[in-house]
Amino acid sequence: MHQKIRKREIGMCTCITYENGSFYFGRNLDLDRSFKETVTITPRNFPLEFRRTGRMKRHYAMIGMASKNGSFPLYAEAVNEKGLCMAGLNFPGNAFYQKANGRGTELASFEIIPWILGRCASVVEAQEYLDSMKVIDLKFSENMPPAPLHWMLTDKAKCLVLEPVREGLKVYDDSFGVLTNNPSFEYHEMNINNYLNLSASGLENRFSDQLQLKPYSQGMGAIGLPGDASSASRFVRAAFLKWNSAAPEDELSNVSQFFHILDAVAMIRGAVITEEGTYDITTYSCCVNTQSGTYYYKTYDDCQIRKESLRNADLEEKRLIERFAGERGLC
Repeated sequence: MHQKIRKREIGMCTCITYENGSFYFGRNLDLDRSFKETVTITPRNFPLEFRRTGRMKRHYAMIGMASKNGSFPLYAEAVNEKGLCMAGLNFPGNAFYQKANGRGTELASFEIIPWILGRCASVVEAQEYLDSMKVIDLKFSENMPPAPLHWMLTDKAKCLVLEPVREGLKVYDDSFGVLTNNPSFEYHEMNINNYLNLSASGLENRFSDQLQLKPYSQGMGAIGLPGDASSASRFVRAAFLKWNSAAPEDELSNVSQFFHILDAVAMIRGAVITEEGTYDITTYSCCVNTQSGTYYYKTYDDCQIRKESLRNADLEEKRLIERFAGERGLC
């Protein structure tokens, strides 16, 4: 999510939560290329250096996918050891970062995830900081300007969307547990009402009681469910599949079901052509069991689901722990 300078802002994504016995969080990251991503564990004693808020010497440990960088964890998404989760999704045209002026809690877009997950154990705890929080216009390095983002912040009890706009940082309650990209969350919240007639059950004739109409196929209750790759359509499709999901309450079934939902909103190479003539694809998909700290993932060219565990790492380390997450061949 933190790219070298390019002609256009890129990327689409879908993020969801899922509860079925255990609580899960994850996303598709959709880009036209890899960003040198690696599964990264930030142990409690790795010093986090923030540009305007100083050093965090000790903090909650966290795991997620980050751009490979040994000096600071550039997370696309992460979950901490307390089960608090956060993901950044592309929000071009709407994201607005303020100029630093020394007032409030000033954080660069790439600092938001480690700053919140490092010090907060829950969404409620994080909310105490949001009123004074300001996302400022700072780049990570000369060739890495700030990506235009908004964020999902969630735990088992509560889900929020954070959107930095000209008016400041807007915070929304997200009862759907879904986030995609532009337009703003207010639009998605309104737009989904256009689909309240969709059902996983069979279709009934409501056209006219004077006509003998009847369904001719299973699944017709969901006619009208959008299937294109736009952010609005992915939001509706992910929400419908999530809220109509049925799976046994064991880890294998839950993780499998989670990835099936993400697969239904994934990008297939060639189906979405960018302005530069490249193809957006789902670079990787991930799913985290927030209670166990188990991070599952797969990449576009390796559909085998792999896992890394926060609990298996030395969480008192003083260095970032990076696991290879690139393409490993076809399944």
